[in-house]
Amino acid sequence: MSLKHFITTQDLSRDEIDELLGEAARFKRERLGRDLAGRSIALVFFNPSMRTRTSFELGAWQLGGYAVVLAPGRDAWGIEFEPGAVMDGEAEEHIAEVARVLSRYVDLIGVRAFPKFVDWAVDREDRVIHGFARHATVPVINLETITHPCQELAHALALRERFGDLRGRKYVLTWTYHPKALNTAVANSALLIATRLGMDVTLLCPTPEYVLDERYMALGHANAAAAGGRLTVSHDIESAYRDADVVYAKSWGALPYFGRWPDEKPIRDRYRHFIVDEAKMALTNGGVFSHCLPLRRNVKATDGVMDAPYCIAIDEAENRLHVQKAVMTRLLAWNGRA
Repeated sequence: MSLKHFITTQDLSRDEIDELLGEAARFKRERLGRDLAGRSIALVFFNPSMRTRTSFELGAWQLGGYAVVLAPGRDAWGIEFEPGAVMDGEAEEHIAEVARVLSRYVDLIGVRAFPKFVDWAVDREDRVIHGFARHATVPVINLETITHPCQELAHALALRERFGDLRGRKYVLTWTYHPKALNTAVANSALLIATRLGMDVTLLCPTPEYVLDERYMALGHANAAAAGGRLTVSHDIESAYRDADVVYAKSWGALPYFGRWPDEKPIRDRYRHFIVDEAKMALTNGGVFSHCLPLRRNVKATDGVMDAPYCIAIDEAENRLHVQKAVMTRLLAWNGRA
């Protein structure tokens, strides 16, 4: 088998996704083990983290492994990613050396690198993590770039724990207001995993400008067709929420305004009423609510929603620990390194 990375769940078969979720459920029952004894992972963070760093570091340790955390430009050298670059700027070394050297030290490499939010045509190429994957000789794990596959699995596990079979469940992925334009990564990933698991997915957003990138919309439609679900776009709050089984909230910036965020802000400010509140949740089919966290209370969702029994955001956050153990151990196994 050629080297298998974990950059997007679209690279995995449905059987492999189920295998990861099953292994994660096992790790949730049996937290401590020796599955990673003598193994190590380099966690490379270009952006801040709380849940991702904590859960990966602890996950490795709980299975007998070791995690080293690196922050290029702060406690590690700045890295250049452009092929053929004349490196007379701030970067001290090239990804061609960084990835290969780390591969000599560790068994896995995790990378967190957000978009630059200037040019979506560039950001959508996901150059940082693909640079690592191109040059590394060990498996590379996406800790969030323009998708967030670890969050996908944690979300899917939380939903399976609540509902069991997810096929045919009405799933609402709703945009919510935020004072700043945010990454589309979690929204992209939620769309991918919900359609992959056969749910009837509604993408609820204020205007067509907030529809996700055509790449992820096309994958969502293909996933839905293959899994027997549906994907629709709505700009109507009431009809989208009505009879929903799952409401998943996320804020993101409108892609046509990349690099022109001051022009987008007046539009975004008009749709503060997309906040998830008790009245909207009352329209659902006794549905659950979740969010990837961090969440600004009473901006994205009200206190009443966050503190309600139907909120499973904390369950989802806990599941990051378990699914990431599964990702680390399965990647080693799939690559003949177990």
